[in-house]
Amino acid sequence: MLQHVTIPRGPIELAADLHLPDDIDGAAPLRAVVLSTPGSSVKEQIGANYASRLAARGIAALVFDPAHQGQSGGEPRDLEDPYRRGEDISYAIDELSTIPGIDPERIGVLGICAGGGYAVHTARTDHRIKAVGAVVPGNMGTSFRSFQPDGPAAALDAMAAARIDETRTGELTRVNWLPDTSEDAAAAGLTDVDTTQAITYYRTERGRNEHSTNRRLARGDSLLLGYDAYHLVEQLLTQPLQVVLAGRIGSTGSYESGMELWKRAPNPVDLMVVEGAGHYEMYDEPEHVDAAVDRLAAFYADNL
Repeated sequence: MLQHVTIPRGPIELAADLHLPDDIDGAAPLRAVVLSTPGSSVKEQIGANYASRLAARGIAALVFDPAHQGQSGGEPRDLEDPYRRGEDISYAIDELSTIPGIDPERIGVLGICAGGGYAVHTARTDHRIKAVGAVVPGNMGTSFRSFQPDGPAAALDAMAAARIDETRTGELTRVNWLPDTSEDAAAAGLTDVDTTQAITYYRTERGRNEHSTNRRLARGDSLLLGYDAYHLVEQLLTQPLQVVLAGRIGSTGSYESGMELWKRAPNPVDLMVVEGAGHYEMYDEPEHVDAAVDRLAAFYADNL
């Protein structure tokens, strides 16, 4: 069962989908999970794959478009602000807590890829979240710092100069998350399997969605460079933690990031490595997603 939900977020609204078990008449208040999706993703993509499966296993699941993206409000468009992404999760919990049939004392979070880092960062200080799941989690700060050939400080200097130019011209710069096509990737010399699979998911009929623009507002990159999704997890992330990783270690850094989180978190409960799966195969390959959701559903049943 799918319900479209509007989440108030200050002066704007977030567009969301609430996935519910089919048979809930007269049932006890439901456990619920808020999903935090990968960077560039919208609610109909990876989040829906996991949310619908959680609902089929008796857990309500709310997935939303981040502010400034998808069908949610917010200007300028295409902004990836890691701090606002975390706030989005808390606003989603606000709304979920008011929905009849949802138990506000049994709400968890599930983050996937970049959303895994955002979910962890939010759960540290929003202890309405009672359990944390992370699938192929990424720390966007670590990732963005590692991408800078001259180092993050030099990149910030360049971004400062670019923002001055934007302010003078009034024209905002947008950059690609991914090459738009496999041909564009090959022309840029990007031939590794993870890049190829990312393009196959996001930029072909396999996973493409009209509301996912594949564009990122460049001025938000300075925020990502200074971000650390795992800051103070040893002290603040007291909730039970489930980590699900892809067994094929590729170039995304999610395996390393997930293992770091597992080792640093004070209350790790379960670590699952899906053998034979790559990062992007955890997005929609039924065999791998079903295995992950079976484990996650058991985790939430025990800890919510």
